[in-house]
Amino acid sequence: MSGTSLDGLDMALCRFEKTAGRWEYEVIAAETRPYPDVLRAQLEEAIHLSAYEFVKLDVALARAMADAIRSFLATQPLRPDFLASHGHTTFHQPSLGITSQIGSGAILASLTGITTVCDFRTRDVALGGQGAPLVPVGDELLFGRYDACLNLGGFSNISFRKAGRRVAFDVSPCNMALNYLAGRLGMPYDRDGATARGGTVDGALLDVLNGLDFYRRRGAKSLGKEWFDAVFRPCLDAAALSVPDKLRTLTEHIAMQLAGASQGNAGETMLVTGGGVRNIFLIERLHDLGSKTLVVPDAQTADFKEAIIFAFLGVLRMRGEANCLRDVTGAGADSCGGAVYLAE
Repeated sequence: MSGTSLDGLDMALCRFEKTAGRWEYEVIAAETRPYPDVLRAQLEEAIHLSAYEFVKLDVALARAMADAIRSFLATQPLRPDFLASHGHTTFHQPSLGITSQIGSGAILASLTGITTVCDFRTRDVALGGQGAPLVPVGDELLFGRYDACLNLGGFSNISFRKAGRRVAFDVSPCNMALNYLAGRLGMPYDRDGATARGGTVDGALLDVLNGLDFYRRRGAKSLGKEWFDAVFRPCLDAAALSVPDKLRTLTEHIAMQLAGASQGNAGETMLVTGGGVRNIFLIERLHDLGSKTLVVPDAQTADFKEAIIFAFLGVLRMRGEANCLRDVTGAGADSCGGAVYLAE
């Protein structure tokens, strides 16, 4: 799994078993490999590359992923039945029928010698869906004991059951926006939210952010880096504020949107995962503004839940079972998404 916050490549070696109609999982090993600075910079600017340079990046990322996977597996006693690779999202505009995750599955299968499942989103987009979020299938079948599941990644997303069906959608920018502002101070991220904690909420900027059209939309909806670059980031840039004040206002905005989104769920417990769980100040503000009991799991689950779930989506794909829900994405039908490249 490679997330939009560009923390690195998350790898999880998992075992899944279905007993008496219930799925169980075990994480045998998990590791994050940070990207080299050059590759990270290229991924950050991927949507601005020429077609030729974009295709070269697809190949370069896949080769780097294959190297990381082989190194990771060399330390493990087990060989996986297959790889399930989300890749790295570059373009995502489902209203135009566009979603692109680079990191060629064909190259992964060829260089690792392991059958590879990839390209999980395009089938759903072809069926008229958002192609996102995809983790609610795993939320339902692996983490269903929680009333809601919240992921704090580059973007935040939430899923929960309502009226007997799974509801899920992207909520707001999260680490992508916070890290962008932290970068203005020469930091990769705002550790613990300490800089934001020292700032002051600016009412005018908060109103601008909360008033964006995306937040008035209902039903299936998802966010992409293009929207962040074209709509959200200019709001941050236009505000004549110090970076700490921008971070404080942004943190308040994110917490408000998350608290509001969680109100659609009548349950009590909300599992919170993703890199954002390390932002102590953000979690405090969500606790203060929301009404749910926040459950932050062990570090491995918090850090690798998405990688675990994409491994599970690969299991469902190899079994020919639905791994994308129309109720979540707004597609015309449930689907079994993912391209499969067989190992030789």
